[in-house]
Amino acid sequence: MQKLPIGIHSFSKIMEDDYLYVDKTKEAYEIICSYQYVFLSRPRRFGKSLFLTTLHAIFEGKKELFKGLYIYDKYDFEPYPVIRIHWGGNFMPEVNFQSEIQSALRWNAECLGVTLAKDLSLSSQFDSLIKRTYKKYNKRVVILIDEYDKPILDNITDPAMRNYARNMLKGLYEHIKYNDEYVRFAFLTGVSKFSKVSIFSGLNNLVDISLYPQYGNICGYTQADIETSFQPYLEGVDMEKVKRWYDGYNFLKDNVYNPFDILNFCANGHLYKNYWFESGTSSFLINLIKEKRFFPPDLQNIKVGEEILQSFDIDNIELPVLLYQAGYLTIKEAVTVRDGLYYQLRIPNFEVQKSLNEAILNTVTPSIIEKTKMQDNLYFALEHADLETFKNHLTRVFANIPYHNYSNNYIAQYEGFCASVIYTYLYSLNMPFVAEDCTNQGRIDMSIEVEHNVYIIEFKIGTGNGIAQIMDKKYYEKYQKQGKKIYAVGINFDKEKRNISGFNYIEISDLKDVL
Repeated sequence: MQKLPIGIHSFSKIMEDDYLYVDKTKEAYEIICSYQYVFLSRPRRFGKSLFLTTLHAIFEGKKELFKGLYIYDKYDFEPYPVIRIHWGGNFMPEVNFQSEIQSALRWNAECLGVTLAKDLSLSSQFDSLIKRTYKKYNKRVVILIDEYDKPILDNITDPAMRNYARNMLKGLYEHIKYNDEYVRFAFLTGVSKFSKVSIFSGLNNLVDISLYPQYGNICGYTQADIETSFQPYLEGVDMEKVKRWYDGYNFLKDNVYNPFDILNFCANGHLYKNYWFESGTSSFLINLIKEKRFFPPDLQNIKVGEEILQSFDIDNIELPVLLYQAGYLTIKEAVTVRDGLYYQLRIPNFEVQKSLNEAILNTVTPSIIEKTKMQDNLYFALEHADLETFKNHLTRVFANIPYHNYSNNYIAQYEGFCASVIYTYLYSLNMPFVAEDCTNQGRIDMSIEVEHNVYIIEFKIGTGNGIAQIMDKKYYEKYQKQGKKIYAVGINFDKEKRNISGFNYIEISDLKDVL
Protein backbone atom coordinates (compact mmCIF):
# COMPACT_ATOMS: atom_id res chain seq x y z
CA MET A 1 0.00 0.00 0.00
CA GLN A 2 1.03 3.58 -0.59
CA LYS A 3 2.08 5.71 2.34
CA LEU A 4 -0.55 8.00 3.86
CA PRO A 5 0.26 11.74 3.43
CA ILE A 6 -0.30 12.78 7.03
CA GLY A 7 0.90 16.34 7.54
CA ILE A 8 2.14 16.55 3.94
CA HIS A 9 0.59 19.32 1.85
CA SER A 10 2.98 19.36 -1.08
CA PHE A 11 1.57 17.75 -4.23
CA SER A 12 5.07 17.32 -5.66
CA LYS A 13 6.34 15.50 -2.57
CA ILE A 14 3.26 13.25 -2.48
CA MET A 15 3.73 12.18 -6.08
CA GLU A 16 7.52 11.92 -6.03
CA ASP A 17 7.58 9.85 -2.83
CA ASP A 18 4.59 7.65 -3.75
CA TYR A 19 2.09 8.79 -1.13
CA LEU A 20 -1.63 8.20 -1.61
CA TYR A 21 -3.27 10.96 -3.65
CA VAL A 22 -6.99 11.39 -4.30
CA ASP A 23 -7.32 12.98 -7.73
CA LYS A 24 -8.65 16.54 -7.64
CA THR A 25 -7.12 17.60 -10.96
CA LYS A 26 -10.46 17.65 -12.79
CA GLU A 27 -11.54 20.57 -10.62
CA ALA A 28 -8.12 22.17 -11.01
CA TYR A 29 -8.32 21.92 -14.81
CA GLU A 30 -11.82 23.41 -14.94
CA ILE A 31 -10.87 26.32 -12.67
CA ILE A 32 -7.72 27.16 -14.61
CA CYS A 33 -9.66 27.13 -17.90
CA SER A 34 -12.60 29.16 -16.56
CA TYR A 35 -11.26 31.95 -14.34
CA GLN A 36 -8.40 34.33 -13.75
CA TYR A 37 -9.00 35.36 -10.11
CA VAL A 38 -10.42 32.75 -7.73
CA PHE A 39 -11.23 32.50 -4.02
CA LEU A 40 -12.00 29.28 -2.14
CA SER A 41 -13.13 29.03 1.48
CA ARG A 42 -13.01 25.74 3.37
CA PRO A 43 -12.49 24.74 7.03
CA ARG A 44 -8.98 24.27 8.39
CA ARG A 45 -7.14 21.02 7.61
CA PHE A 46 -9.52 20.22 4.79
CA GLY A 47 -7.12 19.98 1.86
CA LYS A 48 -6.90 23.62 0.72
CA SER A 49 -3.11 23.73 0.91
CA LEU A 50 -2.74 20.48 -1.04
CA PHE A 51 -5.04 21.79 -3.77
CA LEU A 52 -3.06 25.02 -3.94
CA THR A 53 0.24 23.13 -4.32
CA THR A 54 -1.40 21.04 -7.04
CA LEU A 55 -2.05 24.28 -8.93
CA HIS A 56 1.56 25.26 -8.27
CA ALA A 57 2.88 22.07 -9.87
CA ILE A 58 0.56 22.52 -12.87
CA PHE A 59 1.75 26.07 -13.52
CA GLU A 60 5.38 25.08 -13.07
CA GLY A 61 4.84 22.64 -15.93
CA LYS A 62 5.63 19.45 -13.99
CA LYS A 63 3.63 17.25 -16.34
CA GLU A 64 5.46 14.05 -15.37
CA LEU A 65 3.94 14.23 -11.87
CA PHE A 66 0.40 14.08 -13.28
CA LYS A 67 0.67 10.85 -15.22
CA GLY A 68 -2.44 8.78 -14.61
CA LEU A 69 -4.42 11.76 -13.32
CA TYR A 70 -7.37 13.48 -15.03
CA ILE A 71 -5.49 16.55 -16.22
CA TYR A 72 -2.50 14.73 -17.75
CA ASP A 73 -3.62 14.60 -21.39
CA LYS A 74 -5.90 17.65 -21.32
CA TYR A 75 -3.60 20.53 -20.39
CA ASP A 76 -0.51 21.85 -22.16
CA PHE A 77 1.49 22.40 -18.93
CA GLU A 78 3.09 25.59 -20.18
CA PRO A 79 5.33 26.84 -17.33
CA TYR A 80 4.76 30.20 -15.63
CA PRO A 81 6.60 31.99 -12.83
CA VAL A 82 4.74 31.42 -9.56
CA ILE A 83 4.52 33.62 -6.48
CA ARG A 84 3.30 31.44 -3.62
CA ILE A 85 2.61 32.84 -0.17
CA HIS A 86 1.59 30.80 2.87
CA TRP A 87 0.71 32.79 5.96
CA GLY A 88 1.77 30.16 8.45
CA GLY A 89 3.60 32.18 11.07
CA ASN A 90 2.64 34.04 14.25
CA PHE A 91 0.79 37.28 13.55
CA MET A 92 -0.10 38.33 17.07
CA PRO A 93 2.25 41.29 17.78
CA GLU A 94 2.55 44.02 15.17
CA VAL A 95 6.31 43.57 14.79
CA ASN A 96 5.85 39.86 14.06
CA PHE A 97 3.15 40.71 11.56
CA GLN A 98 5.41 42.89 9.45
CA SER A 99 8.32 40.49 9.82
CA GLU A 100 6.27 37.52 8.55
CA ILE A 101 5.08 39.45 5.49
CA GLN A 102 8.58 40.69 4.79
CA SER A 103 9.98 37.16 5.06
CA ALA A 104 7.38 35.77 2.62
CA LEU A 105 8.07 38.45 0.03
CA ARG A 106 11.86 38.08 0.33
CA TRP A 107 11.67 34.30 0.01
CA ASN A 108 9.64 34.55 -3.19
CA ALA A 109 12.02 37.15 -4.59
CA GLU A 110 14.98 34.87 -3.88
CA CYS A 111 13.31 31.83 -5.47
CA LEU A 112 12.39 33.82 -8.57
CA GLY A 113 15.78 35.53 -8.83
CA VAL A 114 14.57 39.13 -8.50
CA THR A 115 15.64 41.94 -6.17
CA LEU A 116 13.35 44.02 -3.97
CA ALA A 117 14.28 47.46 -2.68
CA LYS A 118 14.49 47.50 1.12
CA ASP A 119 13.21 51.05 1.52
CA LEU A 120 9.78 50.28 0.03
CA SER A 121 6.60 49.65 2.01
CA LEU A 122 5.43 46.04 2.19
CA SER A 123 2.59 46.64 -0.28
CA SER A 124 5.00 48.38 -2.66
CA GLN A 125 7.40 45.42 -2.35
CA PHE A 126 4.59 43.07 -3.38
CA ASP A 127 3.79 45.33 -6.32
CA SER A 128 7.46 45.33 -7.29
CA LEU A 129 7.70 41.54 -6.93
CA ILE A 130 4.89 41.05 -9.46
CA LYS A 131 6.28 43.56 -11.97
CA ARG A 132 9.91 42.44 -11.73
CA THR A 133 8.98 38.77 -12.02
CA TYR A 134 7.00 39.51 -15.16
CA LYS A 135 9.88 41.54 -16.60
CA LYS A 136 12.50 38.86 -15.88
CA TYR A 137 10.56 35.94 -17.36
CA ASN A 138 8.59 37.91 -19.96
CA LYS A 139 5.57 35.93 -18.86
CA ARG A 140 2.50 36.74 -16.84
CA VAL A 141 2.72 35.72 -13.19
CA VAL A 142 0.70 33.15 -11.23
CA ILE A 143 -0.13 34.20 -7.64
CA LEU A 144 -1.14 31.58 -5.04
CA ILE A 145 -1.97 32.70 -1.49
CA ASP A 146 -2.72 30.13 1.22
CA GLU A 147 -4.46 31.05 4.49
CA TYR A 148 -4.97 34.60 3.27
CA ASP A 149 -7.01 35.37 6.42
CA LYS A 150 -4.71 33.93 9.12
CA PRO A 151 -3.29 37.32 10.20
CA ILE A 152 -6.85 38.50 10.91
CA LEU A 153 -8.01 35.31 12.62
CA ASP A 154 -4.90 35.29 14.83
CA ASN A 155 -6.07 38.65 16.18
CA ILE A 156 -9.82 38.04 16.18
CA THR A 157 -10.21 39.02 19.87
CA ASP A 158 -8.17 42.24 19.52
CA PRO A 159 -10.14 44.86 17.51
CA ALA A 160 -7.17 47.18 17.03
CA MET A 161 -4.82 44.46 15.79
CA ARG A 162 -7.35 42.72 13.58
CA ASN A 163 -8.17 46.05 11.90
CA TYR A 164 -4.48 46.67 11.45
CA ALA A 165 -4.12 43.22 9.89
CA ARG A 166 -7.12 43.77 7.63
CA ASN A 167 -5.82 47.09 6.35
CA MET A 168 -2.33 45.72 5.81
CA LEU A 169 -3.61 42.73 3.81
CA LYS A 170 -6.00 44.92 1.83
CA GLY A 171 -3.02 47.04 0.82
CA LEU A 172 -1.18 43.93 -0.36
CA TYR A 173 -3.97 42.15 -2.20
CA GLU A 174 -5.17 45.17 -4.14
CA HIS A 175 -1.91 45.05 -6.12
CA ILE A 176 -3.08 41.79 -7.68
CA LYS A 177 -5.80 43.74 -9.47
CA TYR A 178 -3.61 46.77 -10.16
CA ASN A 179 -1.20 44.46 -11.99
CA ASP A 180 -3.87 42.71 -14.03
CA GLU A 181 -1.85 42.94 -17.24
CA TYR A 182 0.98 41.02 -15.55
CA VAL A 183 -1.11 38.29 -13.88
CA ARG A 184 -2.01 34.99 -15.60
CA PHE A 185 -3.94 33.50 -12.66
CA ALA A 186 -4.51 34.15 -8.94
CA PHE A 187 -5.92 31.75 -6.37
CA LEU A 188 -6.56 32.63 -2.71
CA THR A 189 -7.71 30.23 0.01
CA GLY A 190 -8.74 30.68 3.59
CA VAL A 191 -11.22 29.71 6.27
CA SER A 192 -13.33 32.87 6.25
CA LYS A 193 -14.56 35.54 3.91
CA PHE A 194 -15.06 39.01 5.34
CA SER A 195 -17.71 41.53 4.38
CA LYS A 196 -18.14 45.32 4.47
CA VAL A 197 -14.69 46.94 4.52
CA SER A 198 -13.32 43.82 2.95
CA ILE A 199 -9.71 43.05 2.28
CA PHE A 200 -10.97 42.14 -1.19
CA SER A 201 -12.47 45.55 -1.95
CA GLY A 202 -9.47 46.30 -4.14
CA LEU A 203 -9.82 42.92 -5.83
CA ASN A 204 -13.49 43.09 -6.81
CA ASN A 205 -13.07 40.83 -9.84
CA LEU A 206 -12.34 37.85 -7.56
CA VAL A 207 -14.69 34.90 -8.21
CA ASP A 208 -15.75 33.10 -5.03
CA ILE A 209 -16.28 29.42 -5.93
CA SER A 210 -16.82 28.30 -2.33
CA LEU A 211 -20.51 27.52 -2.92
CA TYR A 212 -20.40 26.63 -6.60
CA PRO A 213 -21.98 23.14 -6.70
CA GLN A 214 -19.57 21.92 -9.38
CA TYR A 215 -16.71 22.49 -6.93
CA GLY A 216 -18.48 21.14 -3.85
CA ASN A 217 -16.12 18.13 -3.68
CA ILE A 218 -12.93 20.10 -4.32
CA CYS A 219 -11.76 19.37 -0.77
CA GLY A 220 -12.61 16.35 1.37
CA TYR A 221 -13.14 12.71 0.45
CA THR A 222 -16.33 11.43 -1.15
CA GLN A 223 -17.90 8.05 -0.42
CA ALA A 224 -16.51 6.86 -3.75
CA ASP A 225 -13.00 7.93 -2.65
CA ILE A 226 -13.41 5.98 0.59
CA GLU A 227 -14.60 2.84 -1.22
CA THR A 228 -11.80 2.93 -3.80
CA SER A 229 -8.64 4.79 -2.77
CA PHE A 230 -9.01 3.99 0.94
CA GLN A 231 -10.45 0.49 0.66
CA PRO A 232 -7.14 -1.27 1.57
CA TYR A 233 -6.72 0.96 4.63
CA LEU A 234 -10.23 0.36 6.00
CA GLU A 235 -10.59 -3.42 5.83
CA GLY A 236 -12.59 -4.87 8.70
CA VAL A 237 -13.93 -1.58 10.06
CA ASP A 238 -17.56 -0.69 10.66
CA MET A 239 -18.07 1.73 7.76
CA GLU A 240 -21.36 3.01 9.12
CA LYS A 241 -19.56 4.02 12.31
CA VAL A 242 -16.77 5.68 10.29
CA LYS A 243 -19.41 7.59 8.34
CA ARG A 244 -21.18 8.64 11.56
CA TRP A 245 -17.93 9.93 13.05
CA TYR A 246 -16.22 11.66 10.11
CA ASP A 247 -18.62 12.07 7.15
CA GLY A 248 -21.37 14.64 6.72
CA TYR A 249 -19.76 17.82 5.39
CA ASN A 250 -21.60 19.27 2.41
CA PHE A 251 -20.82 22.18 0.12
CA LEU A 252 -23.79 21.78 -2.24
CA LYS A 253 -22.62 18.60 -3.97
CA ASP A 254 -21.90 15.22 -2.31
CA ASN A 255 -21.36 14.63 1.38
CA VAL A 256 -17.63 14.51 2.07
CA TYR A 257 -15.48 13.09 4.84
CA ASN A 258 -13.03 15.23 6.76
CA PRO A 259 -9.67 14.24 5.16
CA PHE A 260 -7.62 14.97 8.29
CA ASP A 261 -9.81 12.57 10.27
CA ILE A 262 -9.72 9.77 7.70
CA LEU A 263 -5.94 9.89 7.29
CA ASN A 264 -5.34 9.86 11.03
CA PHE A 265 -7.98 7.18 11.63
CA CYS A 266 -6.27 4.88 9.14
CA ALA A 267 -2.81 5.63 10.51
CA ASN A 268 -3.80 5.08 14.16
CA GLY A 269 -5.09 1.54 13.95
CA HIS A 270 -8.74 2.53 13.39
CA LEU A 271 -8.94 4.31 16.72
CA TYR A 272 -11.98 6.59 16.92
CA LYS A 273 -10.80 9.96 18.18
CA ASN A 274 -11.57 13.63 17.75
CA TYR A 275 -8.58 14.17 15.47
CA TRP A 276 -9.75 17.29 13.68
CA PHE A 277 -11.45 18.98 16.62
CA GLU A 278 -8.44 18.55 18.89
CA SER A 279 -6.05 19.93 16.27
CA GLY A 280 -6.98 23.56 16.72
CA THR A 281 -10.38 24.51 18.20
CA SER A 282 -10.30 28.06 19.53
CA SER A 283 -11.42 28.98 23.05
CA PHE A 284 -12.73 32.20 21.48
CA LEU A 285 -15.27 30.17 19.51
CA ILE A 286 -16.48 28.24 22.56
CA ASN A 287 -16.80 31.43 24.60
CA LEU A 288 -18.72 33.06 21.76
CA ILE A 289 -21.26 30.21 21.83
CA LYS A 290 -21.79 30.90 25.52
CA GLU A 291 -21.92 34.66 25.01
CA LYS A 292 -24.53 34.41 22.23
CA ARG A 293 -26.69 32.17 24.45
CA PHE A 294 -26.95 29.37 21.95
CA PHE A 295 -28.72 26.33 23.27
CA PRO A 296 -26.60 23.52 21.76
CA PRO A 297 -29.54 21.63 20.15
CA ASP A 298 -30.34 24.81 18.21
CA LEU A 299 -27.08 24.42 16.29
CA GLN A 300 -28.71 21.51 14.43
CA ASN A 301 -31.38 23.65 12.82
CA ILE A 302 -30.16 27.08 11.75
CA LYS A 303 -31.31 28.95 8.65
CA VAL A 304 -29.21 31.75 7.16
CA GLY A 305 -29.41 33.86 4.03
CA GLU A 306 -27.12 33.44 1.04
CA GLU A 307 -25.44 36.81 1.44
CA ILE A 308 -24.76 36.16 5.14
CA LEU A 309 -23.37 32.67 4.75
CA GLN A 310 -20.74 33.65 2.20
CA SER A 311 -19.13 36.34 4.35
CA PHE A 312 -19.25 37.85 7.81
CA ASP A 313 -18.72 41.26 9.32
CA ILE A 314 -15.59 41.12 11.44
CA ASP A 315 -16.94 43.85 13.75
CA ASN A 316 -20.30 42.15 14.30
CA ILE A 317 -19.70 38.41 14.14
CA GLU A 318 -22.74 36.22 13.50
CA LEU A 319 -22.06 32.98 15.34
CA PRO A 320 -23.73 30.59 12.84
CA VAL A 321 -21.71 32.07 9.99
CA LEU A 322 -18.45 31.76 11.89
CA LEU A 323 -19.29 28.19 12.90
CA TYR A 324 -20.03 27.31 9.29
CA GLN A 325 -16.88 28.86 7.89
CA ALA A 326 -14.79 27.26 10.62
CA GLY A 327 -16.23 23.78 9.93
CA TYR A 328 -18.42 23.25 12.99
CA LEU A 329 -21.58 23.57 10.91
CA THR A 330 -22.23 22.49 7.35
CA ILE A 331 -25.01 22.79 4.79
CA LYS A 332 -28.00 20.51 5.24
CA GLU A 333 -29.91 21.86 2.27
CA ALA A 334 -30.49 24.96 0.16
CA VAL A 335 -34.06 26.27 0.25
CA THR A 336 -35.76 28.94 -1.85
CA VAL A 337 -38.30 31.04 0.07
CA ARG A 338 -40.11 33.93 -1.64
CA ASP A 339 -37.48 34.10 -4.36
CA GLY A 340 -34.70 34.24 -1.76
CA LEU A 341 -32.08 31.53 -1.27
CA TYR A 342 -31.49 30.24 2.25
CA TYR A 343 -29.27 27.55 3.70
CA GLN A 344 -30.27 25.14 6.42
CA LEU A 345 -27.24 24.34 8.56
CA ARG A 346 -26.43 21.38 10.83
CA ILE A 347 -23.55 19.89 12.78
CA PRO A 348 -21.78 17.60 10.27
CA ASN A 349 -21.00 14.48 12.31
CA PHE A 350 -20.58 12.79 15.64
CA GLU A 351 -16.99 13.97 16.15
CA VAL A 352 -17.96 17.63 15.97
CA GLN A 353 -21.16 17.12 17.93
CA LYS A 354 -19.50 15.27 20.79
CA SER A 355 -16.39 17.44 20.90
CA LEU A 356 -18.22 20.74 20.69
CA ASN A 357 -20.51 19.85 23.55
CA GLU A 358 -17.62 18.52 25.61
CA ALA A 359 -15.65 21.72 25.04
CA ILE A 360 -18.62 23.86 26.07
CA LEU A 361 -19.15 21.75 29.18
CA ASN A 362 -15.48 21.97 30.16
CA THR A 363 -15.62 25.77 30.16
CA VAL A 364 -18.50 25.63 32.58
CA THR A 365 -17.50 22.70 34.78
CA PRO A 366 -13.71 22.48 34.58
CA SER A 367 -13.39 20.26 37.66
CA ILE A 368 -15.37 17.31 36.29
CA ILE A 369 -13.07 14.31 35.82
CA GLU A 370 -13.20 10.57 35.14
CA LYS A 371 -15.73 10.98 32.37
CA THR A 372 -15.51 7.38 31.18
CA LYS A 373 -16.36 6.10 34.64
CA MET A 374 -19.18 8.60 34.93
CA GLN A 375 -20.53 7.53 31.56
CA ASP A 376 -20.61 3.89 32.59
CA ASN A 377 -22.22 4.67 35.96
CA LEU A 378 -24.83 6.94 34.44
CA TYR A 379 -25.81 4.50 31.73
CA PHE A 380 -26.08 1.71 34.33
CA ALA A 381 -28.32 3.93 36.47
CA LEU A 382 -30.66 4.72 33.58
CA GLU A 383 -30.77 1.13 32.38
CA HIS A 384 -31.84 0.04 35.88
CA ALA A 385 -34.18 2.98 36.46
CA ASP A 386 -32.04 4.30 39.30
CA LEU A 387 -33.24 7.87 38.98
CA GLU A 388 -31.85 8.94 42.34
CA THR A 389 -28.34 8.26 41.01
CA PHE A 390 -29.24 10.20 37.84
CA LYS A 391 -30.37 13.11 40.00
CA ASN A 392 -27.15 13.01 42.04
CA HIS A 393 -25.05 13.05 38.87
CA LEU A 394 -26.80 16.16 37.58
CA THR A 395 -26.65 17.89 40.96
CA ARG A 396 -22.90 17.27 41.05
CA VAL A 397 -22.52 18.84 37.60
CA PHE A 398 -24.13 22.11 38.69
CA ALA A 399 -22.29 22.08 42.03
CA ASN A 400 -19.01 22.07 40.10
CA ILE A 401 -19.81 25.24 38.16
CA PRO A 402 -17.62 28.04 39.57
CA TYR A 403 -19.48 30.99 41.07
CA HIS A 404 -17.89 33.49 38.67
CA ASN A 405 -19.48 31.65 35.74
CA TYR A 406 -22.77 32.92 37.13
CA SER A 407 -21.78 36.31 38.48
CA ASN A 408 -19.67 37.51 35.57
CA ASN A 409 -21.92 36.75 32.63
CA TYR A 410 -25.42 36.11 31.45
CA ILE A 411 -25.94 32.70 33.03
CA ALA A 412 -28.04 33.79 35.97
CA GLN A 413 -30.56 35.38 33.60
CA TYR A 414 -30.53 32.64 30.96
CA GLU A 415 -33.50 30.33 31.41
CA GLY A 416 -32.16 27.82 28.92
CA PHE A 417 -28.98 27.34 30.89
CA CYS A 418 -30.18 24.38 32.94
CA ALA A 419 -31.25 22.39 29.88
CA SER A 420 -28.15 23.48 27.96
CA VAL A 421 -25.76 22.22 30.66
CA ILE A 422 -27.58 18.88 30.98
CA TYR A 423 -27.63 18.53 27.20
CA THR A 424 -23.89 19.14 26.84
CA TYR A 425 -23.16 16.92 29.80
CA LEU A 426 -25.08 13.96 28.37
CA TYR A 427 -23.65 14.41 24.89
CA SER A 428 -20.10 14.62 26.19
CA LEU A 429 -20.73 11.23 27.82
CA ASN A 430 -22.14 9.79 24.59
CA MET A 431 -25.57 9.21 26.10
CA PRO A 432 -28.46 8.26 23.76
CA PHE A 433 -30.93 11.15 23.96
CA VAL A 434 -32.94 13.57 21.84
CA ALA A 435 -33.38 17.26 22.67
CA GLU A 436 -36.52 19.09 21.57
CA ASP A 437 -38.07 15.72 20.71
CA CYS A 438 -41.06 16.25 18.42
CA THR A 439 -44.49 14.64 19.03
CA ASN A 440 -47.93 15.35 17.57
CA GLN A 441 -48.71 17.26 20.76
CA GLY A 442 -45.63 19.43 20.93
CA ARG A 443 -41.92 19.22 21.76
CA ILE A 444 -40.48 17.21 24.62
CA ASP A 445 -37.59 19.09 26.24
CA MET A 446 -35.52 15.91 26.27
CA SER A 447 -35.98 12.17 25.90
CA ILE A 448 -33.46 9.49 26.81
CA GLU A 449 -33.85 6.00 25.39
CA VAL A 450 -31.79 3.05 26.63
CA GLU A 451 -32.26 -0.66 26.08
CA HIS A 452 -35.18 -1.23 28.44
CA ASN A 453 -36.33 2.26 29.48
CA VAL A 454 -37.45 5.59 28.05
CA TYR A 455 -37.23 8.85 30.03
CA ILE A 456 -39.34 11.86 29.04
CA ILE A 457 -37.93 14.98 30.69
CA GLU A 458 -39.34 18.49 31.10
CA PHE A 459 -37.32 21.37 32.56
CA LYS A 460 -38.81 24.20 34.62
CA ILE A 461 -37.17 27.32 36.05
CA GLY A 462 -38.42 27.90 39.59
CA THR A 463 -41.78 26.32 40.22
CA GLY A 464 -43.74 24.38 37.67
CA ASN A 465 -44.94 20.83 37.20
CA GLY A 466 -43.07 19.15 34.37
CA ILE A 467 -44.74 15.79 34.96
CA ALA A 468 -48.18 17.37 34.65
CA GLN A 469 -47.20 18.81 31.26
CA ILE A 470 -45.95 15.44 30.07
CA MET A 471 -49.21 13.78 31.08
CA ASP A 472 -51.42 16.56 29.78
CA LYS A 473 -49.71 16.61 26.36
CA LYS A 474 -49.47 12.79 26.29
CA TYR A 475 -45.82 12.95 25.24
CA TYR A 476 -45.49 9.29 26.25
CA GLU A 477 -47.68 8.06 23.37
CA LYS A 478 -44.76 8.28 20.95
CA TYR A 479 -42.95 5.49 22.84
CA GLN A 480 -45.83 3.25 24.00
CA LYS A 481 -45.50 0.57 21.33
CA GLN A 482 -41.79 -0.12 21.93
CA GLY A 483 -42.35 -2.46 24.87
CA LYS A 484 -40.14 -0.36 27.16
CA LYS A 485 -40.88 1.14 30.55
CA ILE A 486 -41.66 4.83 30.26
CA TYR A 487 -40.78 7.36 32.96
CA ALA A 488 -41.92 10.99 33.20
CA VAL A 489 -39.30 13.21 34.82
CA GLY A 490 -39.75 16.81 35.93
CA ILE A 491 -36.60 18.80 36.74
CA ASN A 492 -36.81 22.22 38.43
CA PHE A 493 -33.87 24.64 38.53
CA ASP A 494 -33.34 27.36 41.14
CA LYS A 495 -31.42 30.33 39.69
CA GLU A 496 -30.58 31.68 43.15
CA LYS A 497 -29.13 28.41 44.44
CA ARG A 498 -27.71 27.65 40.97
CA ASN A 499 -28.71 24.01 41.14
CA ILE A 500 -31.56 21.55 40.79
CA SER A 501 -34.32 22.38 43.27
CA GLY A 502 -36.79 19.69 42.29
CA PHE A 503 -36.50 16.26 40.72
CA ASN A 504 -39.70 14.23 40.44
CA TYR A 505 -40.55 11.18 38.41
CA ILE A 506 -43.23 8.54 37.87
CA GLU A 507 -43.40 5.34 35.89
CA ILE A 508 -46.12 5.99 33.37
CA SER A 509 -46.54 2.29 32.63
CA ASP A 510 -48.03 1.85 36.12
CA LEU A 511 -50.76 4.43 35.58
CA LYS A 512 -53.25 2.24 33.73
CA ASP A 513 -56.11 4.61 34.40
CA VAL A 514 -54.18 7.49 32.80
CA LEU A 515 -53.32 5.48 29.74
